[in-house]
Amino acid sequence: MSATAQETLAGLRDVLGHAEGENRLVPRIAAGQAPRSVLAALAGEQYRVISSDWRSLLHLAARAEAPAAKQYFSTLAAGEGIALERVVQFAAAAGLDEAALKAYQPLPGCQAYPAYQAWLALNGDITAVILALNVNFGAWGEYCGTVSAALAEHYGFDETGRGFFDFFAAPAPQLLELAMEAVQAGLDAGESTAAAHGYGRLLQAYELSFWNTLDDQVR
Repeated sequence: MSATAQETLAGLRDVLGHAEGENRLVPRIAAGQAPRSVLAALAGEQYRVISSDWRSLLHLAARAEAPAAKQYFSTLAAGEGIALERVVQFAAAAGLDEAALKAYQPLPGCQAYPAYQAWLALNGDITAVILALNVNFGAWGEYCGTVSAALAEHYGFDETGRGFFDFFAAPAPQLLELAMEAVQAGLDAGESTAAAHGYGRLLQAYELSFWNTLDDQVR
């Protein structure tokens, strides 16, 4: 019997999860040991990540043929619009007004993730991309929850200033359900998910590159 969408995703998460200690920056933020300057840089980088990912997700929605996949990517893209507003609020709390945010010069190691997502939007197998994104969303959501708590405890950020991270840290069972519906439709149609491991491996690596590149800047 073929694996279900849920079983396929669980198997990928088992082999592609981040090992403890690989992310160097989030634990420093969690302990209040990272300087406030790195928070401003984090905002500047995420402003560009979200802007790029929004376009990538819209392109994936346009490429997808199955209705469930179209709806999934369209829903994700709508979330990026909300996230972009919230990252501007986070930047303001970190000391960057919108002009400074737009003038910020990004670091190559931080922008590898959105660059690869743009590649996936152009070239990726749709069902495999959905699986790979959902592997990475687990790690990203955990990091966001940790950072939000630290911003409140150690850096004095209010709810608005933390809203960007709270948005991604909050459980989204309906979104996962939609993703699994899209993946199952792909599996039922005989689509291969063989590429999902490679996509997920690179997304996870670029996720770590994002955080660790920032960490390198403040050592």
